[in-house]
Amino acid sequence: MAGLSLYFEDGHDDLDDFGFDDYGSECDGIRITAFLDAGQDNLTPLGRLEKYAFSENVFNRQIVARGLLDVLREFSDNENDFISVMETVARMSEDGEPTVRAELMEQVPNIAMFLHESQPNFPAAFSRYLVPIVVRYLTDPNNQVRKTSQAALLVLLEQGLICKGDVESKVCPVLLDLTEPSSDDDYKIEAVAIMCKLVTMLSRDTVEQLLLLRFCELCSDARLFQVRKVCAANFGEFCSIVGQDATEKLLMSKFFDLCSDSLWGIRKACAECFMIVSNSTSPGVRRSKLSPLFISLISDQSRWVRQAAFQSLGRFISTFANPSSTGLYFREDGTLLEVPRCPSDSEPSPCPASSTRCSTNGPTERPPQANQDGRSTPSLESMSRGASSADSAHTPPRERREGLACHHSNPAPPAAAHGRSKETEHTDDNFNSFHYWRPPLPDISEELEILKAEAPRGQPGRVTEGGAGSEEEMACLEPATSSQIQKVLDCLQPHMDDPDVQAQVQVLSAALKAAQLESQTEAEGPSDSQPPEVGDGVESSPGGKTTELSDEPPSQQAGEPAPTGEQEHTQVEVEEMETEARESPPDSPVLVRDDSDQSSVASELTEAVEEEGKAESAPNQNVIPQPLLDQYLSMTDPARAQTVDTEIAKHCAFSLPGVALTLGRQNWHCLKDTYETLATDVQWKVRRTLAFSIHELAVILGDQLTAADLVPIFNGFLKDLDEVRIGVLKHLYDFLKLLHAEKRREYLYQLQEFMVTDNSRNWRFRYELAEQLILIIELYGHYDVFDYLRQIALTLCSDKVSEVRWISYKLVVEILQKMYACGAHDLGLNFINELVVRFCHCPKWVGRQAFAFICQTIVEEDCMPMDQFAQHLLPSLLSLSSDPVANVRVLVAKALRQSVMEKAYFKEPGSAYSDELEETVTALQADKDRDVCFFASLDPSRALMDTAALI
Repeated sequence: MAGLSLYFEDGHDDLDDFGFDDYGSECDGIRITAFLDAGQDNLTPLGRLEKYAFSENVFNRQIVARGLLDVLREFSDNENDFISVMETVARMSEDGEPTVRAELMEQVPNIAMFLHESQPNFPAAFSRYLVPIVVRYLTDPNNQVRKTSQAALLVLLEQGLICKGDVESKVCPVLLDLTEPSSDDDYKIEAVAIMCKLVTMLSRDTVEQLLLLRFCELCSDARLFQVRKVCAANFGEFCSIVGQDATEKLLMSKFFDLCSDSLWGIRKACAECFMIVSNSTSPGVRRSKLSPLFISLISDQSRWVRQAAFQSLGRFISTFANPSSTGLYFREDGTLLEVPRCPSDSEPSPCPASSTRCSTNGPTERPPQANQDGRSTPSLESMSRGASSADSAHTPPRERREGLACHHSNPAPPAAAHGRSKETEHTDDNFNSFHYWRPPLPDISEELEILKAEAPRGQPGRVTEGGAGSEEEMACLEPATSSQIQKVLDCLQPHMDDPDVQAQVQVLSAALKAAQLESQTEAEGPSDSQPPEVGDGVESSPGGKTTELSDEPPSQQAGEPAPTGEQEHTQVEVEEMETEARESPPDSPVLVRDDSDQSSVASELTEAVEEEGKAESAPNQNVIPQPLLDQYLSMTDPARAQTVDTEIAKHCAFSLPGVALTLGRQNWHCLKDTYETLATDVQWKVRRTLAFSIHELAVILGDQLTAADLVPIFNGFLKDLDEVRIGVLKHLYDFLKLLHAEKRREYLYQLQEFMVTDNSRNWRFRYELAEQLILIIELYGHYDVFDYLRQIALTLCSDKVSEVRWISYKLVVEILQKMYACGAHDLGLNFINELVVRFCHCPKWVGRQAFAFICQTIVEEDCMPMDQFAQHLLPSLLSLSSDPVANVRVLVAKALRQSVMEKAYFKEPGSAYSDELEETVTALQADKDRDVCFFASLDPSRALMDTAALI
């Protein structure tokens, strides 16, 4: 202690023995621990601390409290002295002056950190002396002291300086006492706020045992709305900590009460935390209970509540997302990726049930994808069913049914099934998505010929090969009655969650409507047209069979069009459902046809196809409750901007990728019109939001929907304001890599347009372009890179802003590396010659300096063979060693000493360039500029210094 000195001259000795009685608060130059120095009172440092810690002068006590950390450091070498100081601190905490107590509490977090670092020496000092002070100050009568202690407590919890035992035994009991119904209002409100912040720093067990029940009581506090408002604002944190079970059993009822509170501020707080609460509930509760509750908040009488609800709508919808249905998942770094597929997608059968994952990232089942029309791509299981349908395409109905029964009893090996699927594979030149996205149509030409042999009044014709024209098979080809179709629809209603069932219900609904219309037509009266009588004739069937006909069937009357492929397909789907019903258990729905019930197949199926197309174009889905989707789609309504929020369209655009991810690409048609409306919004902020997220939306939709629906909007953003274009530019690589090569190549001509900006001073725009071009290089071939990107890179290298030039030099190196990596040495040599002319022989020293940096980067990244570098670039680099500008010679010295001479090619004893390099470096070491000498003499093994400031 004798070595301690003062900041003051000896003339200040008369100031109360180095005390602070005569100093004002403006004396900031005073060393706080100066009162510990030896003075005229002959007191020990500890005695002097006692004197000023309990001085009658308030300012002295404040100074001691403010300097406690330094005092502890002074006495930390002696354990006894340290304990004496801590006891002095404990007594000071009982000071009657609030400012002293506040000063003391402000130092507690710093003292706690010091004690934590010195824990081996003083393991229990913080828990024994300081924690009780913090807890006691939570109930201090002075508001400033309480606020200071609350802030100190939160800091201690955030830094993990309070052990779990102290929290449970000292902090939580005080908070529970302060939140009692009989507690003072001010204390209660403050304690609730601390409790809600404290919960995020405690374990789940501690929260459930100590705080959860009290929180539920506080949510129903009828006297203080401030308490309910704090609970509502922090409701999500409690739900996320305690988990799903406790949320649904204890907290959900309280949340419903808060959402219907009489004060709009509490309802608004509930709307803001709705997403976190939803994440803590099961899908059933989310759909059945939270969705109607959220709709009530959207329809709230208060505009502020409606505004908060609409802002949270997209986030709430995103909680319905399921990776197993969307086929996408988020990596730890936030990147959106597709769920990995099975290694062998060509297998006709799905992956074994025992293997649920191909890797640790996601399930093996192929996620549903979507075509341009929005239909989902079949999964592996549906693909296998389609393959088996293709096998039976050329099989008569009876043999197909028999084969199906045999398949259930003795399934064929996968290899055999795979072989059959390859044998039956064929290509339809007239591609139609209606056929493609459904099970392959069977070849029923023989059955049609058999059908022609049947008389319209039930008189069977003669067929040379018997058995094929039986009444049972004819019943399978006749249309079903409306009652039979309705029966099947009723049985399918409980399974509407399955997308396959939805598709069947749509087809059957259309067929039901057609059957009802046909029955109404028949009720009005029979048709006047009668089938013409035709004499016996012989016709050759496609399979080479001879069939004798007696009559033409009613469906082939003169002047009536034959059923189209789509009409036949709808009829075939009904037939296949009948076949499955026969093979299904007794409780499955069975569809039986009546021979006496005849209808017009052509008109029925045409109507069915039209109705199915209308149903698919409607924005219907079953992923989220339809009222939520309807409210979200209404956010683009101009009336919403007047009644809810002027920036509601921006909130809609911000959350649209999350909603699209939740719905999946198969339901993109529900959002397509909304997205196009937002993309043409008059507010540039809305378009800017979409531009920043269009690459994520492209990942969600897949390449086909991206090419059809997003590329036109992307092209519009390219011609928009700079505030919108920057969103596209920042993720240009991410978007282009999702496009097909032909479509991607079209943007080569438009990259030059990014060089033109509304404001020439917007250099960050050009900097971002250079960064994106470095990534984009890998997407194009070397000829395209040389023809298009090379010129842009050279233009950026001449930019007025050094930051743009710096990143552009790296772009030039990447282009050269692309040339040599693709084996295009001729193009690489042409580019090198252009670099030498443009930079090495540049009249401005900045260009020559850039050449030295480019050469160094080429060597460090091995962009080209070293023999090629030595032949084409090294002579030009060595010529710059005598440049008149020192900044150029600095980078030449750094490139030669730290990069070039460290390569094995130049270290070999027989190297033709080793002598010349040594001479050049020696000359640079003797340079008159000290910076040049430093870099020429610097040991390469030392950490390389950053010379970016020299560029």
